[in-house]
Amino acid sequence: MDLDKFNQQAKSKRAENKKFFRRLKSVNPKKLDQQFHELHDEAFSHIDCLSCANCCKTTGPLFTDRDISRLSKHLGQKPTEFIDEYLRVDEDGDHVLQQVPCPFLGEDNYCSVYEHRPKACREYPHTDRNKMHQILEITRKNVEVCPAVFEITEELKKRV
Repeated sequence: MDLDKFNQQAKSKRAENKKFFRRLKSVNPKKLDQQFHELHDEAFSHIDCLSCANCCKTTGPLFTDRDISRLSKHLGQKPTEFIDEYLRVDEDGDHVLQQVPCPFLGEDNYCSVYEHRPKACREYPHTDRNKMHQILEITRKNVEVCPAVFEITEELKKRV
């Protein structure tokens, strides 16, 4: 996967995608979910996240209290130690990584805490969720992070 080429391509579509995602707000929510889910399955039938890991390299998840508890326990730390070592509070009051790339991402793109990873990582890129109309803004932003979301969006443009 050529991430530089992907980044350029995704950025070149920024204005087009902004307009497209505004238009998606008028699509029937059930139809939108169906389209996203179908395209999600198609994209992930041939896209291997381990060949990319751009999400782990360029963005970070929100950490819930449950995530912090699970990860700190796995790492043999107290939750406060985990927070101090890895997290910060963002402008919305959420716990997020202090820096990217994710400190748990290995050189081989494997996650060293995969079985204990945050809920946001488990659900990423969120294109198989119900009520997609509620997360269109996040999905639009993820077009520039995840090649699968980019592909899903480009295919969706042909169908909607």
